[in-house]
Amino acid sequence: MKIYAIIIARGGSKGVLGKNVKLLAGKPLIAWTIEAAKKVPAISRVIVNTDDEDIATVARAAGAEVFMRPKELAEDLTLDLPVFEHHLKHLKEKGELPDMVVDLRATAPLRRAERIKEGIDILQRLGRDRADSVRAVSKAAKHPHKMWKQEGEYILPFLPESLTGMKEPYNAPRQLLPEVFQNNGCMNAFWPEVVLEKNSMTGEKIAGYVMDEWESVNIDNEIDFLIVEELMRKHRKGFM
Repeated sequence: MKIYAIIIARGGSKGVLGKNVKLLAGKPLIAWTIEAAKKVPAISRVIVNTDDEDIATVARAAGAEVFMRPKELAEDLTLDLPVFEHHLKHLKEKGELPDMVVDLRATAPLRRAERIKEGIDILQRLGRDRADSVRAVSKAAKHPHKMWKQEGEYILPFLPESLTGMKEPYNAPRQLLPEVFQNNGCMNAFWPEVVLEKNSMTGEKIAGYVMDEWESVNIDNEIDFLIVEELMRKHRKGFM
């Protein structure tokens, strides 16, 4: 099976300027993800999809191929789907469309090679008939049963009792609430036809697997860099 890892990384980060190439524990942020992908034997190509020449230079130095996308596909509000549609159509035209695409984000540097392999193995085992995609998740940081919305002078439960099946779940101990998971952005994988034919990043049948909270940290700001560096020191065996 031909499997490509595609890392989308644009240059216009607002929270941290030059975030994708900023040093983290001595390496550019994006290099951690490139190196993790290259350690997975099933992945035959690691491609960084970017609009930015600095990111492209760092990506090549870390051992990745580079695909330059147009600036109109790198705006603040650009969705993932058109970016992957553009890239996969290009690969298809060249006769290089893979059997599976692994979507990795540079902002999740604590995700190691074994976790990438875990997702690939799940999707391969289930096959096209039983799953369109697989996503890594982690326990939700905030439980939706305890969230609110405002209507005029009052706040109301964001999820009504008709959905939760509970009266006043916002007053219940967390241990009594159902487990809830959030997409952690560490690893998604899908068959190319999910994007090209179903016009979706996930399809309808989404498999999942749970990652620990510590390895699910995504970098959005300067503080996150400090947190991740400390976690790398704590879990030294996987990173140092």
